[in-house]
Amino acid sequence: MRLPAAIAALVLAGTLTAANPSAASGSTSWHRACGGSVARGEARCFALWSSDETAATRTTVGATTPPKRALTPAEVTDVYQLDTSLGAGQTIAIVDAYDDPHVEADLAVYRKTWGLPPCTTLNKCFRKVNQRGGTTPPHGDPGWGVEISLDVEAVSATCPNCSILLVEADSPAFTDLGQSVNTAVRLGADVVSNSYGGIEYGGSARLGNKFYAHAGVAQVVSSGDFGFGPAAFPASWPSTIAVGGTSLSKTTAGWAESAWGGSGSGCSAWFDKPAWQHDAHCPMRTVADLSAFADPEPGFAVYDTFGLGRHSGWIRVGGTSVSAPLIAGMIGLAGNAASLGSARYIYQHRSGLADVVGGSNGYCGGDYLCRGKVGYDAPTGWGSPRGLSAL
Repeated sequence: MRLPAAIAALVLAGTLTAANPSAASGSTSWHRACGGSVARGEARCFALWSSDETAATRTTVGATTPPKRALTPAEVTDVYQLDTSLGAGQTIAIVDAYDDPHVEADLAVYRKTWGLPPCTTLNKCFRKVNQRGGTTPPHGDPGWGVEISLDVEAVSATCPNCSILLVEADSPAFTDLGQSVNTAVRLGADVVSNSYGGIEYGGSARLGNKFYAHAGVAQVVSSGDFGFGPAAFPASWPSTIAVGGTSLSKTTAGWAESAWGGSGSGCSAWFDKPAWQHDAHCPMRTVADLSAFADPEPGFAVYDTFGLGRHSGWIRVGGTSVSAPLIAGMIGLAGNAASLGSARYIYQHRSGLADVVGGSNGYCGGDYLCRGKVGYDAPTGWGSPRGLSAL
């Protein structure tokens, strides 16, 4: 089946440009942690952050208390109906570029604030290595530092009993990030969380085969924060689990979710559709597979003190950089990572996902590729977890 002409043009454009954060978040105060456009062969993180309590009121300088509206671990547990007593013995690896020298200390503050058990180098819950598995870190970068703080804290929110392995790449080049993935798997990771992406191109298949082909390991990847358009790699790689983003609202009946306006979705221009994926209007691999909270309004509460100057401390962070590590932690809770070498298992057990209906992430003529529809849609996949049966 051929792609509609407008959709095909976007898929083949092959760009991943840092659009105005306010277009996705509805706020003028958000910052893209990892800056602007990226070249072929490189990735950028997808974290969006703000130090403001609201978009209109700039109140906090060096916040020492969590933002009032940002999502907390208790709320995450409530939304996704999680039993967080599970997860012992599971290792969640987080792959990011550059170093955050404050990450363990900031993680300690986060976990103590929310009553989570300590996760430290001393108690062997936390470990940080470079892309070769050594202890000498790469140089620090405050932007990727926001991403790193978010990732370790989001995993903590959904799986406080999981061990965390942070692998820091020398650079955002896929050759370095990919080596970090291989190192994470070599060091025993059950799940690898990747909150970054880049442009699909002719060399993506080589990168996928060399770095993202790990049977028996769940590789969770953010779908991106640029809405409907070209699919980002490695979310488009068929062996990864592509995680889109949702917006949350509290109702008298509980929590309601809709497609977040920045959630990445699209059709791969390079990778064939997996046998377990059957959506109608994309003959190639479709992104995403499932979803979780990502909306920067109100965002996820993060504690970060590296390089943010007067904004150091508690911040609000959004983007599919949130949804990917949340899902990674849930997979750790489920203890079934060996069955998640691709998203096949999730598609076969999608009754454990709540269908996300409503919201859109761009223009595609009203098609499911950019709108939250009944059943499968590209911005949110088959939906978001309720309990662990889909994982």
